Amino acid sequence: MNKPVSTMTHRQRILAALNHQPVDRFPTDIWAVPEVWQKLYAHFNTNDQMKVFELLNIDGIIGIAPEYTGPAAKKEADYYEDEWGMGYSRQTYGTGEYFEQTHYPLAEAETIQDLQNFSWPSPDWYDYTGLHAAASRYPDRAIMCGYSAVFYYHNKLRGLEKSFMDPLLKPEFTRYLLDRIMEIFLEYHRRCFEAASDVIDLTQVTDDFGSQSNLLISLKTFDSFYRPHLQSAIDLAKSYEIKVFHHDDGDIRKLLPRLTEMGINILNPIQWRCGDWDLNWLKNEFGNKLCFHGGIDNQHTLPFGSPADVSDEVRRIKSSLGKNGTGLIIGPCHNIQANTSIENILALYNTANEID
Repeated sequence: MNKPVSTMTHRQRILAALNHQPVDRFPTDIWAVPEVWQKLYAHFNTNDQMKVFELLNIDGIIGIAPEYTGPAAKKEADYYEDEWGMGYSRQTYGTGEYFEQTHYPLAEAETIQDLQNFSWPSPDWYDYTGLHAAASRYPDRAIMCGYSAVFYYHNKLRGLEKSFMDPLLKPEFTRYLLDRIMEIFLEYHRRCFEAASDVIDLTQVTDDFGSQSNLLISLKTFDSFYRPHLQSAIDLAKSYEIKVFHHDDGDIRKLLPRLTEMGINILNPIQWRCGDWDLNWLKNEFGNKLCFHGGIDNQHTLPFGSPADVSDEVRRIKSSLGKNGTGLIIGPCHNIQANTSIENILALYNTANEID
């Protein structure tokens, strides 16, 4: 692969795009399932992820986290639980496998007393002193630390159906539950930022409000129950001068005015096939405030298109979301899936690295 002549470092390029400053080329990032990483390791004859980054000329945003030191959670060959008590079972799909959530620890809770009796995780269960050392392993890379997702964790604690009904049927129960989730998130992130804000560029204040063609909840429910909690997480990050990365699957166009007003900086993953987004409209309407991350479709183009189709899409994303020459980080619009060919992955990054 012939790399273009670069005048910026990987970190400089990511941060310049984030801050709507000129870039020598559009920066790139990658999200992929383990099976894709195995394909890439075999193709490049390496087991080193950062070597793959170098060979594909990926700038990347690298995630770090404090070491978990809390009570041991249940772990078996095909099942495990995390520190929140959420349980995951191995599911095989032919081309790959996922650990899908099968246990929702608060599914049977009925009262606030039930919530008070739950064994909540503690911010004390992490060692924050190693964050500087973790970041130092990735010199010249943008660093992200932290993950707040209050709606998503409501889903994961109660189950999707009950979490949708809770705000309508159990409003006070819901408010107590969300307050408790955010109390933990905010203290955890405050400790991360206190320990290492000087090396943290970004944090995730994220969620999954979108479906294939609309929002999963009403704007009224968002405003009443979830918006204040997202705002508190955004405000905490901004108080440490850390940028906010917002991941939100599906068709979340109706939320974009609110999210922009609330102060997010990066919007990911731009699943534009979910509702058939007008990407020029997106750039014109929000491009002065948001940096776009992702955009290369992984529902159709990456798994089922040709390398030429992938290249055409990368160029289309450049000419729309990146039409002013910045404010765009090119990558897949979520994890590249196991049924995507190496040829299409190479086409994505070869074309992204072209200097127009």
